[in-house]
Amino acid sequence: MARFCFPKCRLGRIMGWLQIVLGALVIFVSISTLFTFYSAGFFLHNEDICRHFYGGNDPLEVGFDVRALGARVEEVLEKMERLQDKLESTVQQMEKNKTQLFNEKISRMEQKRFLEEEVIRPLYAAHISLRQIRLPKVADGFGNSTIVEHPLINNFVIEEIRKYITPKENRAAKINIYGTEKIHNTIGHACVLMKKELEEYMEYEIGSYCKDDWNLAQKLMVHGCDPVPRRRCLTRASKLYLNPYLINESLWKIPDGRNVRWSNYQCRDFECLSSKNPRRGYSKCVGCFEMEKEKLKWMTNASLPIDVLIKDVLAIKPGVIRIGLDYGIGTGTFAARMREQNVTIISTALNLGAPFNEMIALRGLIPLYTTLNQRLPFFDNTMDIIHTSGFMDGWIDLLLLDYILFDWDRVLRPGGLLWIDRFFCNRKDLDDYMYMFLQFRYKKHKWAIAPKSKDEVYLSAVLEKPPRSL
Repeated sequence: MARFCFPKCRLGRIMGWLQIVLGALVIFVSISTLFTFYSAGFFLHNEDICRHFYGGNDPLEVGFDVRALGARVEEVLEKMERLQDKLESTVQQMEKNKTQLFNEKISRMEQKRFLEEEVIRPLYAAHISLRQIRLPKVADGFGNSTIVEHPLINNFVIEEIRKYITPKENRAAKINIYGTEKIHNTIGHACVLMKKELEEYMEYEIGSYCKDDWNLAQKLMVHGCDPVPRRRCLTRASKLYLNPYLINESLWKIPDGRNVRWSNYQCRDFECLSSKNPRRGYSKCVGCFEMEKEKLKWMTNASLPIDVLIKDVLAIKPGVIRIGLDYGIGTGTFAARMREQNVTIISTALNLGAPFNEMIALRGLIPLYTTLNQRLPFFDNTMDIIHTSGFMDGWIDLLLLDYILFDWDRVLRPGGLLWIDRFFCNRKDLDDYMYMFLQFRYKKHKWAIAPKSKDEVYLSAVLEKPPRSL
């Protein structure tokens, strides 16, 4: 009988010792954390500390988020407490089932698997979380001490995020090409509000293949967590990727659907994206994937008097419109038509239910994957033309529109053209939007308003930026 009891009794003793060790570890972590805080000067009532704890200042004002650090320490203690509760529960369950345990044989492999999965891994996770806590560096002397630490470090658990947002000091203490001692990889402040999604996005195996989660990255971008951090994993391509069509035929031919990863779309091929399909999965730019309809845009007179043709716009500045930006949503047709006129256009795009970016690129054009949240990545006074259509309409907040228009004004060169194409809004809001477009005192080459419905109106305009030579 003793021979059969030995593996079970041994496991019980191991579990008992683990509880004792874990309890001692929790006590040690608590004491060491309090001692570290005391050593760092957090419990000294000097001027800086008193102002921080009793003056109601924001912790970020001193460069270190104490509340975030406290939350991280609490998180580690909770992990250890959960592990201890789990071990105690397991021992109690074994005590209740003594008879059954005596009649069962527990192999050493089962013991090993239990210890690895139920004890070692949770303990290791708590250990890593504890090691990742970064305490502030305090300058010499407590009288006027300054806490130096990046304020967002202890808000995140995933080590990749922590590495990414930690300022990178130049090698050999040299000044870099930007004239600074460090490089700061930035993330949008809204990332703090999307901690769960960002940690999910940054949880991957370094050097391996990334998850097929571009839609998660786009969700982060759209909600203000932009720019999204770089990752150190390999992007997946479609399983049967083929060479794109030659440039002479790719502009006006639907690409091969095998060059797109369709897993995050409702459709599984380009034919499914037809405007006739009610289950196409997208609502903006309906018909953009039908080349016969796209060929007519900006080339033939439409029924609306507000429509402007490409040839008429280029005639305003013959020969000097060379590069520009198409700010909207679509499949690159405006850029394709301008390319035929030897004008290079970059097209902004988001994959809002359909592969707009992939479509633009497969047509041999340049997609710019960006949102309204982001400052345009172009230098001042560089673009010859900015065209916008079908993206910013009467839903847009006036303050947001103001920021966007000032950013467009920044990148447009003197004499550059702003082409507002079929902007529509509620009739009662027209005066507000007209003021927004006219506040820059651009020269009007075209300004037309037409009814869209009983309560809505269209506005199209071609405006020229003044010199402003100061």
